[in-house]
Amino acid sequence: MSAERNLLFDLVSIASASYNEAEACDYLNARLPSLGWDRSYIDDVGNVVATKGEGDNEIILLGHIDTVEGGPEPKVEDDTLWGRGAVDAKGPLCAMALAGGKVKLAQNCKLTLIAAVGEESDSRGILYRLSLHKPKACIVGEPSNTRGITIGYRGCIRVILKAEDGGGHRSADAGPLTSITLAASEILNRLRSNDQSGKSIAYDPSGAVVYMWGREEGQRSAKVELDIRIPIGGTLEEYRLLVEKICEKYEVEHDIILAIPSHVTDKNNIVAKAFRTALRRQKLEPRVVVKSGTADFNHAAAWDCPMIAYGPGDSTLDHTMTEHIVLSEYLKSIDVLETAISLISSYVSSGV
Repeated sequence: MSAERNLLFDLVSIASASYNEAEACDYLNARLPSLGWDRSYIDDVGNVVATKGEGDNEIILLGHIDTVEGGPEPKVEDDTLWGRGAVDAKGPLCAMALAGGKVKLAQNCKLTLIAAVGEESDSRGILYRLSLHKPKACIVGEPSNTRGITIGYRGCIRVILKAEDGGGHRSADAGPLTSITLAASEILNRLRSNDQSGKSIAYDPSGAVVYMWGREEGQRSAKVELDIRIPIGGTLEEYRLLVEKICEKYEVEHDIILAIPSHVTDKNNIVAKAFRTALRRQKLEPRVVVKSGTADFNHAAAWDCPMIAYGPGDSTLDHTMTEHIVLSEYLKSIDVLETAISLISSYVSSGV
């Protein structure tokens, strides 16, 4: 295999579920200097950070190195690489690492690659880096089918509903297991009833059960964790209020353990402009998309700079047992990224 394919295969072959990224981070950190990066190191929370060039105009390439558990056995068949992380998101991360190492930067520009830990769990990697940078532009490495330019992601609320009592007879008092089930069901049904936009799913709310637990052994107790996706245009406050009112109705407690707002960026910003040009140079027709998921993209919005997400891979394969990436598309994405980064560098250097 080529060096580009080997990098991705090697990284996919190293398991790196959230909280267990160290081996993969060590591997990538050791490889980056040979790919053209001036400096590479692992920061205090475990992120791999590499830099290239000097100057006040920083451009950030933000990927993530962690994955969810499981996935198919890493292998290459013809033009296809199988394995957990091939799409989400080691394919996009390796493409950025390779393109960034090759690119020629304009004067007074610095390129920073961040291979963040914890994106699939608590986002501790990006949250640690936020205050350390003031970039002029950012590319987030997430799968967009090679020709997609992603400008928005839904937000997310993770909430735990819980209830318990000292026991009771079910014929007279259905108890906390039933109350939790009814509350969770009403929340999910209310989210479905709001699914009326007729647009992309990114503009509608949705909800899913993360886990359910309950028991009746004299005392009765139950918990349900819900994953509520906040549509683009929606606010965290309106969905917090929905949860609060329904939990009050069924007399169950709730703890919100995660709350990330949705974010959409200007489809005509300089980063999007650079990618449209870069894609057309590769004979690919650009496609602007918004995503139904939530990503470190939402946190990076705090940098308030031009930004999009881009990367090879079919995002419908994220987290599945059939996760795989077409290697020829991965290789083409490297060329797209190299051109786009070069154009972004010229834009920020000239103050466009």
